[in-house]
Amino acid sequence: MKLKFQFVFWSASVVALVLLFRNYYSSFSETFYFVAMLLPVVLATSYFFNGVLVPEFLFRGRYWRFLLYSFYMLIVSLYLEMIVIFVALIVLASYSYANMSPVSSDIFMLTITLYFFVLLFSFVQFFTRQRNYRAQIIKLEADHEKQKTKTIAVRANRQMNQLHFDDILYLESLADYVKIHLEGGAAITTREPISKLAERLSEDFIRVHRSFIVNQTKISRYNSEACFLGEVMIPVSRSYRRIVMQSLQKKQQ
Repeated sequence: MKLKFQFVFWSASVVALVLLFRNYYSSFSETFYFVAMLLPVVLATSYFFNGVLVPEFLFRGRYWRFLLYSFYMLIVSLYLEMIVIFVALIVLASYSYANMSPVSSDIFMLTITLYFFVLLFSFVQFFTRQRNYRAQIIKLEADHEKQKTKTIAVRANRQMNQLHFDDILYLESLADYVKIHLEGGAAITTREPISKLAERLSEDFIRVHRSFIVNQTKISRYNSEACFLGEVMIPVSRSYRRIVMQSLQKKQQ
């Protein structure tokens, strides 16, 4: 889960907790102070459960350890809640139990509230992971289909042309059209944007510049500034340099 999304989630959780406990305190500031004291316990429990217990034990089938450590986590979280209650007694009630809000001393309600947010955070994380996995699977399936076809259909000169990936050297974007350079010096032009063509090419093709896509299998040599297809030099722009270097080095391994 991205950091920005986590920030939004926990900010919304703080608002929800303040609204939940608002009727139990005489002022908004007291409610906020109590939520601020409880929040670290909620955060620590949530990240330990979702960052350690679930991936390290539940997902790996180590169920007994998952249950055992979950029980330990419950005990520790109860102790931490008791510390929060003690601090609330000092800070909010001035050492007077009679001045304590009922919710501040209700360990059962605090535990239910804490684990509600822990499980809610777990559900949101699980949903986000499943969505990311689904997107990755769709991308892998699309890449697999590209590899199976080995050709790309391009409209040029008012007709469709089937081009084999192995015959393409590089694509060059020129103003409002794209020039596809082929083996043997031939070339065809199309008005399809280079970004759209990139989506239909196989993983052998890599964008090295805003205006160039190169067939990596045709590169004879390269450096951080350019790659060469025989005597043809294709510039590598600064914005694509890191990705290009990583891809070409991986291709050589």
